[in-house]
Amino acid sequence: MIGEKAKKIVSKTGLFSFGHDTTLHVEDVKPARAYIHAYWGKLQRVNTKDEGSLIGLPNPYLVPASEEGHEFDFNEMYYWDSYFMVQGMLDEEHKDLVMGILDNLETMFLRFHTIPNASRTYLMGRSQPPMLTSFIFDIYNAYKLDKDWLRDRIEVAKQEYETVWMGTAKPHWRQVYQGLSRYYDINMLHDLAEAESGWDMTPRFNRRALDCLPADLNALLYKYEMDFAAAARIFNDKREIAKWELAAKTRAKTMNKLMWDKARGLYYDYNYAKKKRGNINSLAAYYPLWAGMVDRGQAAALVKSLRRFENKGGLATTDALPLAQYVPGALPTQWAHPNGWAPLHFIVVKGLQRYGYHKDAERIARKWIKTNLDWFNHHAVFLEKYNIVAPDKPPVRGVYPSQTGFGWTNAVFERFCQEFIDKQV
Repeated sequence: MIGEKAKKIVSKTGLFSFGHDTTLHVEDVKPARAYIHAYWGKLQRVNTKDEGSLIGLPNPYLVPASEEGHEFDFNEMYYWDSYFMVQGMLDEEHKDLVMGILDNLETMFLRFHTIPNASRTYLMGRSQPPMLTSFIFDIYNAYKLDKDWLRDRIEVAKQEYETVWMGTAKPHWRQVYQGLSRYYDINMLHDLAEAESGWDMTPRFNRRALDCLPADLNALLYKYEMDFAAAARIFNDKREIAKWELAAKTRAKTMNKLMWDKARGLYYDYNYAKKKRGNINSLAAYYPLWAGMVDRGQAAALVKSLRRFENKGGLATTDALPLAQYVPGALPTQWAHPNGWAPLHFIVVKGLQRYGYHKDAERIARKWIKTNLDWFNHHAVFLEKYNIVAPDKPPVRGVYPSQTGFGWTNAVFERFCQEFIDKQV
């Protein structure tokens, strides 16, 4: 049920049309941002001791969603959700919470030698997309922390990189082909490995995730390697700089050989079991742009390829697929056309900014803000995903019930408002 307070916020906005115009001002987004600011308290949890399957954590944390009476409930902290949620609160007000969430992730790694999918014992068999070094550097830069703080956290990230993501045998059998890694689950089930990708479910892997080297995962690991080099530069350790830059260069070379399609201007997942590049056009292709892995020619090609995904309401997760290319079987694919997701918009926009495509970044960010805002103005909630082809229609449901709330949507909306709306003042 929509709360009375939220209904009042909606009634004051006066914006009730799903349109093409993305011209927005500070006053237009003010009620939605006030709602988000108040909502963080609703998503906060404190659980310092193990309780059943719920893992105790030393600091308060955020859950992805919280809606009273909803059929799907959260009390656990998720790995990659946490990274995107803090993007909306890298400020002094939320400093203790943000730093505590990072500490929780590292505490779980030091205790279990992995960062699980979420803080549940039954989710220990898989992780989620590795965001630890990005989390560390975002906090280091936002709060201007000292070298000792950075050194300690980078050492934990190096252990995660080596143990979990570069493992060559159970329980972390992820590095499988030419130095590249796959998503994995200890049960060796394709669908559970796909769940580790965060894209549960998607047509990308054709229900064979264990056979695939994902473009996004290996770009994330390239980012780790370059972040380790950046830390070594801060510590003035020339040997470490050379080591990690070589690792990153080697990974990029292999990824370009196996995954880059020059004719189509996109990266594709590589099925190493079949020795064949995938054929699903997806926003996973833009992780290398975000990670700084591509050259200028590739960046230009990726920008040109945005037309495959860009719609009225933002970016679709994949392009419109022929019916035969959808995942076989009964599982719905919510990580696909026509749905758009906040973390993927964040990745693409940041990648575009990194390579100087600021107009493209702003256009996409404003479309996404407008889609989010229009839904809020109609329904007084934010969603975990949106139908960006027809923004006034509900998104396609996934294998679990559609969520409202919603942590990473709220955070990316706030972050984009800070960057693209506030700057107009």
